[in-house]
Amino acid sequence: MVSAAVRSRLVQLLEPVVAATGADLEDVQVRAAGRRSVVEVLVDRDGGVTLDDVAEIARVVSEALDADDPLGETPYTLEVGSRGVDRPLTLARHWRRATGRLVKVSVRDGAGVTGRVTAADDDGADLDVDGTTRRIAFADVTKAVVQVEFGKGPVGNGDSDDDDLIDDIDDEDDSAEEEV
Repeated sequence: MVSAAVRSRLVQLLEPVVAATGADLEDVQVRAAGRRSVVEVLVDRDGGVTLDDVAEIARVVSEALDADDPLGETPYTLEVGSRGVDRPLTLARHWRRATGRLVKVSVRDGAGVTGRVTAADDDGADLDVDGTTRRIAFADVTKAVVQVEFGKGPVGNGDSDDDDLIDDIDDEDDSAEEEV
């Protein structure tokens, strides 16, 4: 694992580079892999990221890393991918992007709620819980994750159920690796 200062430097370097592609930088992690390091860059955008998006983002991130050399002489492998459906919903944009999806939420009072996100704003989300709308304030959420549904896709997007399952699988597998 690298120091917090190196990770912070990577985030500062890569955030505007990724933003210039129209995506959001979700996370940067660096881990040791033998004599090399693995730099993992997670990205997302409204509508999701495609494999072509990941490839383009990997190219511009690689150029930025080559130009700045934040890891010094340490050789590294660059991995760029999407957040995937198993990542927690921690920001308002995650909730907005989960509209139509079934989510499992733990709230501060210890209760658990499972419902479909019908709307989200900067302060909270509206969930359809068995036909009743329930407002969940983000300040009350201790954990929230999208539930993977087989045979039933998000409500209201017009895609077939099979396409939604394929999209969920693609979201988890959209990654590109580049050895430097």
